[in-house]
Amino acid sequence: MVRPRPKVVTLSDAAAARISEIMSSTDENYIGVKIGVKNGGCAGMEYTMDYATDIAPLDEVVEENGIKILIDPKAVLFLIGAEIDYVTEKLSQRFVFNNPNQTDACGCGESVTIVPHKSDA
Repeated sequence: MVRPRPKVVTLSDAAAARISEIMSSTDENYIGVKIGVKNGGCAGMEYTMDYATDIAPLDEVVEENGIKILIDPKAVLFLIGAEIDYVTEKLSQRFVFNNPNQTDACGCGESVTIVPHKSDA
C-alpha cells in the first residue's frame, strides 16, 4: 500500500483567505501562487511569491484550502515542512514563512538562511 506523500508546504487559514481575497480582486486569469527562493539579501536567500498563470513541467503542486500553490523545483528541498501564514500586526500585514529549514534571518526579516531538508530515511 502506497501512503500519500506529505505536502511540501501548507497554508494557514489566514494566508489562504488573504490569497483568495487578492486573487478574486484581479481581472487577470491566475491559476494560483508560485513560491520559491532566490539568492539575495544580507542573510543569503529570500522567499519569492508571485502570481502563477501556468504550471511548469517540474513544478510541485500543492492544493490547500482551495488555493493552488506551485513550488519552483529548485526550492522544494528548502521549503519542505514550511507553513505560509498571513499576520496582521499593529503597523503591518504580511505573508510569513514558518520554515523548519530556516536557520537565521536578517534584522529586517527580508532575507533568511535556509538549509536543504534532511531526510529521516
